[in-house]
Amino acid sequence: VRLDKAGTLHFIVFISSLSRATFEGNKKTSTHFEAMKDSKVYRLVVKSFTPQDEGNYFCLMNSNQMLYFSPGQPVFFPVTTTAAPTAPAPTTQCGVTEKDSCVKTPDPESSKEKKLNFFCDIFIWVPLAGACLLLLIALAVTVVLCQQTRRRRCRCKR
Repeated sequence: VRLDKAGTLHFIVFISSLSRATFEGNKKTSTHFEAMKDSKVYRLVVKSFTPQDEGNYFCLMNSNQMLYFSPGQPVFFPVTTTAAPTAPAPTTQCGVTEKDSCVKTPDPESSKEKKLNFFCDIFIWVPLAGACLLLLIALAVTVVLCQQTRRRRCRCKR
């Protein structure tokens, strides 16, 4: 998602857990953007950057009904006081090498997320275990009562 200078949000791309990209207008490809997912790293490439592309770029992630936002990556043309002979390249707050990635998306398996998952698991597993224990007790009582009933039937006088 891009937040432009006027404060308007612009949807760019959605990448599914299967690494399938869907661009604005439900399109599978884009002439202006390239998006990819490699393991837990998401990348967005803006092809032929223009002044309309300036803004703060954010990554959003939905996990366990929680929406996570990346810190944001400001991308703007540099402000110059003198005229430049050619169009300047956009600037970012980080490098563009593979080792220096700009935006880090939150890891869904972080310790906070694991604690939340454990907390949710308690609400699922404790009642389920209790229900299973109750069924086991009911089964044991039924077996004991059936055994007593059989003994009474077998004590017939001939």
